[in-house]
Amino acid sequence: MVALSENVALAARVAVARRSPSPVGDRIFRVAALASALLVLAVLAGILASIAYGGWPAFREFGPGFLTSSAWNVGREQYGALVAIIGTLVSALLALVIGVPISLGIAIYLTQLCPGWARRPVAMTIELLAAVPSIIYGMWGLFVFAPLFARFVQIPVSNLVEGMPIVGTLFYAQVPSGVGVLTAGIILAIMIVPFVASITRDMLDQIPTVLRESAYGIGCTTWEVVRHVLIPQASVSIIGAIMLGLGRALGETMAVTFVIGNANRLSPSIFDPGSTIASRIANEFNEADGMQLHALMALGCILFVVTFIVLIIARLLVRRAKVA
Repeated sequence: MVALSENVALAARVAVARRSPSPVGDRIFRVAALASALLVLAVLAGILASIAYGGWPAFREFGPGFLTSSAWNVGREQYGALVAIIGTLVSALLALVIGVPISLGIAIYLTQLCPGWARRPVAMTIELLAAVPSIIYGMWGLFVFAPLFARFVQIPVSNLVEGMPIVGTLFYAQVPSGVGVLTAGIILAIMIVPFVASITRDMLDQIPTVLRESAYGIGCTTWEVVRHVLIPQASVSIIGAIMLGLGRALGETMAVTFVIGNANRLSPSIFDPGSTIASRIANEFNEADGMQLHALMALGCILFVVTFIVLIIARLLVRRAKVA
């Protein structure tokens, strides 16, 4: 009885202590949390301000023409961002077109179709792809993938579509070297697959089992369960995963620098070499000076704005998906 009374008294003291937290500790916690949030905002504002300050001479010198000009001549100090902007957007779009269906297929297979003994090894293999450094992807793409791509894809496809009105313009390689915008898109797709697949798989796993069992119980097939139950339930998270992959594709530097060809020209063919904002900065920043350095800083500012616009679009899509 004595031990029981002591336990009751101890529990009462603990309850009283929980009901009346220390105001000093709570105030310190609030200040620390606020300081952490403000620190992140300050760092972000400082980065944006420094990039904008460094790129302002280029914006002032070339005006709106900096965004619409394809010229990039260091000797004449003529600079334009159009080629790099288009290359960045096209390569990232190709990465999404190729990588997102594969990622969704992997996530659906792991959660719905994969046997139990193989689920963990396959999932670990997919996640290990995210640990591979980007420069390794670039080296593999340049020395292994590009020659094979030129031999077995670019040359046969170019010979097949040569002279065709639209397809021939999009898929004809003037010099089938293996490097180009499509090659960069494929490498980027491989790089974003583990991110999109892992997030989508986790979200599909969190969907209540009763929803799946109810759908199967009324006679739905696996495709109908995925199409009408799983995808709608996880649509918000899937959109977030896709936008995360898009952000990775937009900002990737080393892998793209190896395989895109780094040519400052606009070509309607996705087989031809091109350039991105990140690859141009990586190639020229080390030796840049004067107006060239300001132009590269302006490119960095443009990439920041493009990424910010993508984030806004992602928020709007997520809000629309929640409403639906």
